Amino acid sequence: MKSLTKDQVKVGFIGLGNMGSRVAQRLLEHEYQLQVYDVDLTKAEPLAAQGSTVARSIVDLARAVDVVISCLTNDEIVHNVYTGPEGVFAGARPGTVVLEMSTISPESSRELHRLGAGNDIDVLDVAISGSTPAAEEGTLTLLAGGDPELFCATEPIFQAIAKQYFLLGGPGSGTAMKLVVNTLLGIGMQAIAEAVVLREKAGLDRERLLEVLSHTALIAPAHMGKLARAARNDYSPQFPLRLMNKDFQLILKAAAEEHVPMPATQAAFRVNADTLADGDEEDFSAVLRRMERIAGIAAIAAGHAEIVTSGSETAA
Repeated sequence: MKSLTKDQVKVGFIGLGNMGSRVAQRLLEHEYQLQVYDVDLTKAEPLAAQGSTVARSIVDLARAVDVVISCLTNDEIVHNVYTGPEGVFAGARPGTVVLEMSTISPESSRELHRLGAGNDIDVLDVAISGSTPAAEEGTLTLLAGGDPELFCATEPIFQAIAKQYFLLGGPGSGTAMKLVVNTLLGIGMQAIAEAVVLREKAGLDRERLLEVLSHTALIAPAHMGKLARAARNDYSPQFPLRLMNKDFQLILKAAAEEHVPMPATQAAFRVNADTLADGDEEDFSAVLRRMERIAGIAAIAAGHAEIVTSGSETAA
């Protein structure tokens, strides 16, 4: 299989959200011929201004390129983009390569591999681990599942968008690994939130605590930037709550199918879901603020109860 270098292939990119737009931008910067598509055409305008072609439809894009990359929100959207008379598989030529970068269930990834093989199309599931700043800087980690020869052929594309990339095994292995990674991401953020709440009872300064935590070996790189942003009460979305919520659901569904108990993940999911119910488009680290609010309300309630109890004793 030929190496997928910029002078050998035309690339089509579907899904220009927070992550997808930045990955596509990196490919443009590395001089790949790029055609893009998003259901919201305004998202394609910045890339079009820099030289990419905007496809009129998914099937038109698939007909025109050698490599299709997608970065989409959930399983249902991935299924709709690839199947049906207007989907990728309807338009792609035999020999087309698909790099599916969405966080979806391993089962959906394996189905995509099967459908691709039936159309003589090579598929890799390539889950993305990293933040939007990492996407801008080209320092993402990629977690792939599929054919080793295809993985090697795809390295030039990976090198344009990522710092490191790993083949985990056969179809669905990349998305399975992403669920493992995001289990630690979600639980870790909840643990940080609870630790920060504890500091109030211990009389520690919030800003100083967050600063010192960032210098310990206990904070993972993925959480490091969240501490600085939390110190400013900045919860604008880099990795939105709704996506972490969706990933928690995928994780717990996979765990239930395998009869794996995950009590810590379930607890973190509940707080995430409650925070999401507040209605704002915020970063998943907003669970920290929610825990602080809950602790504050509990403290007020406890103080009120103490006053009532004291008053009752005085009256007696």
